[in-house]
Amino acid sequence: QVQLVESGGGSVQPGASLRLSCVASGRMNAMGWFRQAPGKEREFVSAIRWSDGNIFYANSVKGRFTMSRDKAKNTVYLNLSSLKPEDSAVYYCAAESRTRPIMSTMTSRQGYEHWGQGTQVTVSS
Repeated sequence: QVQLVESGGGSVQPGASLRLSCVASGRMNAMGWFRQAPGKEREFVSAIRWSDGNIFYANSVKGRFTMSRDKAKNTVYLNLSSLKPEDSAVYYCAAESRTRPIMSTMTSRQGYEHWGQGTQVTVSS
């Protein structure tokens, strides 16, 4: 059983930056970040395949958000920069440990079996 603990959310002004962290216990094949704004579906943000470090991003965050990992610490990070009000959401870390991850599964909520508790990001002036 993989357990995930996120941290690093907060309230910032437009244009600011934040870094989210997610520590995982147990072995995983892929980890992802998703976000959910009030009244909206949970959407894909970014994901990393643990075996080769391949990273995917949603078009809405490409060039502004950067995902990275520390393999020794079993931790992934999401650096959020040039934040916009529409980036406000609860950000969730997710992990998949059973299947061989491919892009279609890594970018879908259904591709993950383990979820963190979420961390709030609010962007407002």
